[in-house]
Amino acid sequence: MAAALFRNGIRCVISNEFIKKRAISALCCEVVPREQNVIQASRELQYYKTAWRMYSKRNVHQAGVLVFANEYEESDTKDYQEKGQSFFWRRKMRTLHSHLDVNKDGVISYDDFMLLGERFSDLGHLTPEAKTEFKNVLNEMWEEQWGEINPYNLICIETYLEKMQHVLNDPSLKRKCHNFLPFLFKAVDKDQSGEISVQEFKLFFQCLNLTHDDAVISFSHIDTNDDGKISFEEFITLGREFLLTEDSTKPSKYFWGPLVD
Repeated sequence: MAAALFRNGIRCVISNEFIKKRAISALCCEVVPREQNVIQASRELQYYKTAWRMYSKRNVHQAGVLVFANEYEESDTKDYQEKGQSFFWRRKMRTLHSHLDVNKDGVISYDDFMLLGERFSDLGHLTPEAKTEFKNVLNEMWEEQWGEINPYNLICIETYLEKMQHVLNDPSLKRKCHNFLPFLFKAVDKDQSGEISVQEFKLFFQCLNLTHDDAVISFSHIDTNDDGKISFEEFITLGREFLLTEDSTKPSKYFWGPLVD
């Protein structure tokens, strides 16, 4: 009787079908005395109420971007193996390190980091307010990921790999790792259409000191529906995926140009 009442209660409180099935199966897995059933029912109800609250809050806005619950967040609950060990992912991070090392001296300095940001701002498509916010986001990223802002804080490739691996394995940092991407999009969206053409994508690669040919090749790979444009959502998804996925089949591997050897 207690089990039946609990099952009916679960149906009324929780509408999500998946959670309902888990709650019911949890009660049906074993037979226990009636008193323990009541206690267990109460505990299960509290657990699934909490689970539903957490589930319902997984869609959040960050830096004007709707971040959907996706494979990166779900994977956190599936296993606890440290990520960032694959040669492919490390190769992508070495590629990004080479772009952030603006003066090509082998290390990333704060000046390098901000100079790259200025290249995008200097395209002239960001409002003064957006430029200020962009700079603040870059400052915050530097301090959270690399530490103090001073001329002696230099990030070599091995330190960069280590710190990016930490980002990959830290849920709080992982949720914010893409916060700079909306500003890159707005900086190269010359006509402010909310979509980037291949010509505008060339501006993106221009800021990275990559060729127009590189831009065309990369664009052809990441424009998976062949409509000749990359939407704001697609741009953020591709850029975030480049940082987080270890799947070498994803077209996002072309997002920052040719991967280094």
